[in-house]
Amino acid sequence: MRIIVADCSAQYSGRLQATLPPARRVLLVKADSSLLIFSELGSFKPLNWMAAPCTIHEIEPGSEEDSGAEIEPGADADGAEIEPAPRPVRILHVAAAKSNDVLEVTLYRVFSDESFDLGLDPGLVKDGVEDHLQHFLAEQIERIGEGARLVSREYPTPIGPVDIMAVDAEGKHVAIEIKRHGGIDGVEQLTRYCKLLNRDPLISPVRGIFAAQTITPQARTLAQDRGFECLLLDYDDMKGTDDGSLRLF
Repeated sequence: MRIIVADCSAQYSGRLQATLPPARRVLLVKADSSLLIFSELGSFKPLNWMAAPCTIHEIEPGSEEDSGAEIEPGADADGAEIEPAPRPVRILHVAAAKSNDVLEVTLYRVFSDESFDLGLDPGLVKDGVEDHLQHFLAEQIERIGEGARLVSREYPTPIGPVDIMAVDAEGKHVAIEIKRHGGIDGVEQLTRYCKLLNRDPLISPVRGIFAAQTITPQARTLAQDRGFECLLLDYDDMKGTDDGSLRLF
C-alpha cells in the first residue's frame, strides 16, 4: 500500500468527465495499481478512483514541459496580482485495462510518500449474520415453543428454501423465516413460502413464524394480519455470551 499526501488536482475521462481542482488530499495506491483519492472531510467514499484491472504510469515532468524557471505573477484588468498556476512535480496516469477510462492525477507539492507491506488480509469476519441466527435457532428450536422439534434447515420449496422447518408440540409444521432486521419484504417472503407449503397435504396446515433481531412496526402488523407469529431473537443470549450487564446500546 502506497500512501501519498499531496497538493493535487485530478482529471477523469472516459464514460464521464470529472475534475478535482487543486487541493490537499490523500492518495492510496494499492498493489493492483488501483488509485483512490480522499479528502479530509465528507463521505468515507473516495472523491474519485480507478479500480483494477488498470495500469499506473508515473510521469516526472521533463525539461521540455518544465524548464524550472520561476513564473512571474501577472495582473488582472484592475491591476490586482494573480498567483501563478502551480507547477506540477509529478503526474500519475492511471488507465483502465478494459475501457478507455483514464484518471490523471497531477501532484504539485508532496508532503509524504510512503509504502507499506500490509501482507495477506484474512478478510472481514462477520458475527450475527442470518446464517448464524439460523444455526443457533435450529439448535435451540424450543425458543418457538416448548416441545418443538427441528425438521430441517433450508427446507426446500419450488421458490427457494425456508430457513427452518419445525414441528410444534401439537405436531403441526412451522415454517420459520429469519432476518437480522425484519421488514415487510421478509413477511411477504414467508407468505409465499407458506402458501406453497400448505398445498402439500402431507404437511399442511403449516403456520409461519417471522423471526428477527428487530422487527419494524409495519412488518409486525402485516405478519399478525397474515396469521404469523413474530419472534424476536437475542443473538448474544442465543450464542451464550450475554453477561446480563446493563448496556446503553
